[in-house]
Amino acid sequence: MITIAAIILMTLFGFLSGLHLYWALGGKWASDGVFPTKDDHSKFPMPGIIPTLIVAFGLLLFAFITSMKIWHFRLPFCHDIISKYGLWVIASIFLVRAIGEFNYIGLFKKVKHTTFGIKDTKIYTPLCIVIGILALILAKSN
Repeated sequence: MITIAAIILMTLFGFLSGLHLYWALGGKWASDGVFPTKDDHSKFPMPGIIPTLIVAFGLLLFAFITSMKIWHFRLPFCHDIISKYGLWVIASIFLVRAIGEFNYIGLFKKVKHTTFGIKDTKIYTPLCIVIGILALILAKSN
């Protein structure tokens, strides 16, 4: 069960990391409605290449931290801290994201009628809940 949860989580993180890398390099596939909008005409500024690459790298790092759970390798630095708290941090990040900031993102958002709002309700928030729960399962396992 733990191995399956870790493989699913690593696959999700790997896919999402690759997708962000693709976007950072100028790709357009699946990029419609991935960033919150005030309404369908008034958009927040899109992040540039550097923030998108940071997210891609962070997601890849999350896949690596998850892999530590099943492959039991040691890091030359901060191994104990990362192996003890890494999955708890990942679970917290995604569960807080799922709850949202009460306006444009998450379960309790007010703006729901935009392209992003609809996708957030159907795809992004449920995905964050699944990732958060899988990370919790892994964090609690011995």
